[in-house]
Amino acid sequence: MGDINALSQRVLEIISSLPNLKIACDRCLRTERWGGSVALMVVDASLTSSGLSYFDLVVPRVRLFSERFVERGLVANLRDLSNLDLSSVMEIFRNERCWRVAREIASVLTCYGQEDREALRSWASQSTLRDWRSDPVGSIKGVGLVTYQYLRMMGGVDTVMPDRVVKRVINRLLAEAGFKPIEKDLEFIQVVSEIGERIGVRPIELCWMTWLVEGEELKIRYIKDPELLLKI
Repeated sequence: MGDINALSQRVLEIISSLPNLKIACDRCLRTERWGGSVALMVVDASLTSSGLSYFDLVVPRVRLFSERFVERGLVANLRDLSNLDLSSVMEIFRNERCWRVAREIASVLTCYGQEDREALRSWASQSTLRDWRSDPVGSIKGVGLVTYQYLRMMGGVDTVMPDRVVKRVINRLLAEAGFKPIEKDLEFIQVVSEIGERIGVRPIELCWMTWLVEGEELKIRYIKDPELLLKI
């Protein structure tokens, strides 16, 4: 039988050492990441699906895409992203699958609203974890559960991504407190959400916390931009 108090104490101890965590999570749930550009959020999620190191490789590529396409007005919205010429972005990241995923996600989201933020949040509010495989976004080839959950979070849903880092850190904390590790993704999301409710921590904070304690905070410092988490 696990000790929920020991787990709670350890989690709160970690969170207290991450001063920007709550603000970053608030921005994510308000759909304010990447300066509010939903097109960049979709590119972020699509490139992250490749499994690349987030702060080392994904963030620089999303920034480069922003400089070359968003800031120049070539990709002003989701509709523009849905019509992206794949040959024009291969220099930024040579993975056609990821760019196709970004384009298809953008195309689906345009059906949910005239304005990008409204569209992402409308889709996210209608999406469900139970039916994720048959969801218009979840059914896109190349969109797995992790990408699906990531997009839902940026669309305002307080939930968890069951990626390898999140599962490794959370399962380690569970084991230390005497609980059994959880391997199945859907069960993991449900249990972590329930744990968050019991200890008074939002699921999204538990999720982002794991990335920061698993060495990513050091990468942010290495980039020499301690406020990076609040800019992307």
